Amino acid sequence: MKIQRLFLYDDETARGWLPFSVTRPVGEMLYGTRTLRARAERLWGVRCEGHLAGERLVGFAEAGAPRCIPGDEVGAEGGKLILCSRFAVQGSGDPADLKEATVLFADVGSAGMRTGADGPTGDGEPVGAWIPDGSTPKRGLLEGDWSSWEEWRTWPSVAVAGELIQSPWMLMRGNPDRVAADAGSFAPSDTPAGVVRVGDAPLCLGDGAVVEPGSVIDTTEGPLVLGAGAHIMAPCRVSGPTYIGARSVFLGGTLTASSIGPRCRVRGEIESSIVLGYSNKAHDGFLGHAVLGRWVNLGALTTNSDLKNSYGQVRAQAGGRRVETGLTKAGCLIGDHVRTGIGTLLDTGAVVGAGSNVFGGTLAPKEVPPLSWCGPEGAVDYDIDRFLETAVRVMARRGREPGEGMRRLYRRIYRETGSQRGGEAHN
Repeated sequence: MKIQRLFLYDDETARGWLPFSVTRPVGEMLYGTRTLRARAERLWGVRCEGHLAGERLVGFAEAGAPRCIPGDEVGAEGGKLILCSRFAVQGSGDPADLKEATVLFADVGSAGMRTGADGPTGDGEPVGAWIPDGSTPKRGLLEGDWSSWEEWRTWPSVAVAGELIQSPWMLMRGNPDRVAADAGSFAPSDTPAGVVRVGDAPLCLGDGAVVEPGSVIDTTEGPLVLGAGAHIMAPCRVSGPTYIGARSVFLGGTLTASSIGPRCRVRGEIESSIVLGYSNKAHDGFLGHAVLGRWVNLGALTTNSDLKNSYGQVRAQAGGRRVETGLTKAGCLIGDHVRTGIGTLLDTGAVVGAGSNVFGGTLAPKEVPPLSWCGPEGAVDYDIDRFLETAVRVMARRGREPGEGMRRLYRRIYRETGSQRGGEAHN
């Protein structure tokens, strides 16, 4: 088995990862210290050529990420690994040399890949397939629709160590353990002068990373990993397992068991959360058991709830459907390019759609549709031209700009979600 080409597909479950799946393939979600896509690339040593996410995401473009492609671009050339985007691979190494098409199953008990001697060795759910040079993948494989074709049931199998993540809330729940496991691939560092350090887990500082004197670093429960140029400002307490990405700044407060992606500025009380990158939470306020997309800005004192007064399991609403999170602690999910005004309150399990502007200092609705202008009176259309003008200004502050593909993507989202919002566009 020689993997020459890598592709990730969004299956039906991944396409339901609201509010993120309307603007990005699931492979570009941060998990631990890397995206799901980067985890697969690192394991097999090959760059992902494209995301197979359907027509809905044609136009997706992000620096360093492959584009979303139609299935017919895959073709027959080279040994191809077609992998489920929400499968977080673990371990290292290829299985025994394979000459024919082979189906991959999840194996949560292995540290790498191994051949199944008596049929499937995983948990019964396929997570991908290897297709040899000269063969074109079936359409059902490219779409992650295993029920639409039966040929794979006769193929040999390999078990791949990893976990098949069911929802963004499960991504959040598993993130601290993933940070802890990832830390072994980073070189440990000495404690900087003037920093108070407790705990024995590693402190890993990338090139140019700074931890200011007066900071408290607690690695009792897990490691702290800082990317290149990351900066921790005092006074603060940072507790592992936590990851702070390249050129991100923690401005002060308490940060616990979280992953902060690249180029973020965050402050306040943050616990068990994931911020994908290029986002701001520059003021006080609580963010707990939450997942934030890219290009999000949370206004001062924006606060979310992550626990019901009854201590019962949290129910959410996404796409107009009720969702059982299966968790007692579940905060908000905030899509790409969301802004909140000062004092915004977000309910337990709140879902805020991409491109929305939420303000008014009151409790926001349990679900805010994409591209909403959402105040105390409810959600109306956020004029798409005004939204794009704001996105241009926001991205320019990080040296980025929305390409034409992204503009088309958000215009399509605006058209397709209009029935979810009420009232005329705010302009």
